[in-house]
Parts: sequence; C-alpha cells; structure tokens
Amino acid sequence: MTGESDGLLQSRVLAGEREVYARLVDRHRDRLGRYALRMLGNRADAEDALQDTFVRAYRSLARCKPEGFGPWVFGILVNRCRTYAARRARIQGVMVTDDVAMARASVEHSEERDGIRDSIRWALEQLPAEQREAFLLKHVEDLSYDAMEEMTGVRLSALRMRVFRAREELRKLLAETVRD
Repeated sequence: MTGESDGLLQSRVLAGEREVYARLVDRHRDRLGRYALRMLGNRADAEDALQDTFVRAYRSLARCKPEGFGPWVFGILVNRCRTYAARRARIQGVMVTDDVAMARASVEHSEERDGIRDSIRWALEQLPAEQREAFLLKHVEDLSYDAMEEMTGVRLSALRMRVFRAREELRKLLAETVRD
C-alpha cells in the first residue's frame, strides 16, 4: 500500500483514475468485512453486503467529505447490514451462522478461546439487532458515540441506551453460560 491518504486516493478517483478505487477498497475491506460477518452471521451475506457497500460508495463518492472515506463507507455498510438482516429475517425467520467463517474471522484458535468465542457469539446473537449493532460499533469497532450517531442516524441518547442494554443483557447471558 502506498502512503497516500484516503482523501488523496478519493480525489484521484474523482479526477478519473477509477482503478485507484481498488486501493480504497483494499485498505478498508478487512475491517468492514469483520463487522459485516459479525452482524450478519454468515459469509455469503457479509460478502454481498460488503460488495454492495463498495459499489454504492463508488457511485456516490463525490458526496464523501475529503479524508472522511473510512467512517462514511462504514456508515453505508451499517445500513446495508440492516437491510440484509431484515431481508433475511423476512425470508427465513431465523438467524443462521456460518461457523467456519466465524472461526476464520478470529486470530487465535485454542480450545479455550473457541469455547469463549462460541459463548460470546451465541450471546451476541440473542441480542436484538439494534443492540447488537450498537454494541459492535462501540466495543468491537471502538467508535465514539458521535461517530456512531453520524454513521447510523440514531440519536446519541438512544445509542447510549442500546449499548447499555446490550452490555447488561450480555452479562446476564454469559453468566448463565458460565453456570451451565
């Protein structure tokens, strides 16, 4: 990767160097892909949402603030994940997980970590989608509440409450798992 900033790459794409967009995609793909996989639970939907996100971002790149590509494209992905999850819920009525894809998304593979990871994944899946989304944005993606508000369009107070409720529910669910 070159040392060029997102803003410089963006201006080059807007100036007609369309092939430069691949660098922006490469730079942000892994992080966005991990989020999509955690939100949607299976690799196929995550890949579809990710591809759709980058296509939409390309088409409306002129609307992105200079040096704001990362948060802007993340916001598009959040909305695409919502759409894909809602569509799947209407079609299937259940949440499906791709265990192989979830295992690949992690770095370490010890048995103990796998058990902990499985418990956390299970607990996250039990949360309502709004709480899961807010929790992942805050505690996994490490975004500020202001960035979350800008990205999701949800009021700050509502986001804080969603994260709080998600934490409380996760504590309860994980405590039950430990007791079992």
